[in-house]
Amino acid sequence: MNFIRFEHINLSCKDIEAAKKFYQTLFPDWYVRAEGIFDGRKWIHFGNNQFYLALNHTPGQERVHHAYDNIGINHIGFVIKDGESMLNLLEAKGIEYYTLTAPETKHRIYVNDPDDNEIELVEYQPDYVLK
Repeated sequence: MNFIRFEHINLSCKDIEAAKKFYQTLFPDWYVRAEGIFDGRKWIHFGNNQFYLALNHTPGQERVHHAYDNIGINHIGFVIKDGESMLNLLEAKGIEYYTLTAPETKHRIYVNDPDDNEIELVEYQPDYVLK
C-alpha cells in the first residue's frame, strides 16, 4: 500500500527535439517541467502535473530491443479523452497509425514515436468501470 502513482518513463532519443515535437503533437497541453545537461547530454522532463517522459538525448545509440520480439517494454499506453479527434490529428499531421478493437475500448490507436517506441492511445467505453 505504499504506491502513490505512476510518475514517469525514461526514454533515450536519437533526436530529443524530434521526440519532444512528436509528443507535443499528441499532447498539446504538455510542457517542459525541467531540463538540463547530465554527462554532457541534454535531458528534458516533458509532461503535465501528474506524469512526464524523461527524454535523454543519445544521438549515437542504436535500438537493440524490438517490441514483441524480445523481453522488455512492448508499448506505452496513454488514456485519451477523444479518439476521433486524435485520429483526425494523426491524419492531418501524416503520422502513421493502426487500430485494434476490444470490448472495453472505444478507440485503441497505435503509433510509433521518432525512436520507434510504440505508443497506445486508448479511449475507453463510457461505461467501462476501470477507465
